[in-house]
Amino acid sequence: MIGTMARKPVAREAVLDAFESLLIDEGERAATLDAVARLAGVSKGGLLYHFPNKEAMISVLLERLDRLLAEDVKAMAAAPEGAAAYFIKSSVWADTPMDRVFVAATRLAEVAHEETLHRFAAGQARWLELLAADIGPGMAKAVLYMGDGLYFNAMLARGPGGTLPEVGGDVESLLAAVERLRG
Repeated sequence: MIGTMARKPVAREAVLDAFESLLIDEGERAATLDAVARLAGVSKGGLLYHFPNKEAMISVLLERLDRLLAEDVKAMAAAPEGAAAYFIKSSVWADTPMDRVFVAATRLAEVAHEETLHRFAAGQARWLELLAADIGPGMAKAVLYMGDGLYFNAMLARGPGGTLPEVGGDVESLLAAVERLRG
């Protein structure tokens, strides 16, 4: 019995990771309970033990998003280079847990999933607050849009299954722009 108990959190995380991967790779419509169970390597009954329905998986995915956003905001607030430079530097896809959950949640936002939209708005408000404290409220959205543009343009240039383009020069240009905004 103890061995079974130890595996439950691992199976639950495997199911959530599979759900996240399906959202990223194929979108919300493809992330069915059957597809998630298959990708996670569990029976549908095993999936239903942890998540009684798709909305339950979404809820836990959004909890993951909240936790990783909180960690990101904390790191951003403590960044010695300032919040704006941190935001730009962290706006490059690195296949981190934050990157993955962010893109997965974006796929939910694309279909106007209301709670996901609320979570994104809250996260964006926290980022904007830190950016405004660093470079002023008038420039905070400009930096937010710079980071978003860097992130999403790299994702679009990559294409399905492709490699990410080199964006080091873009990051440096945007960091220089941030310094001009500070000036």
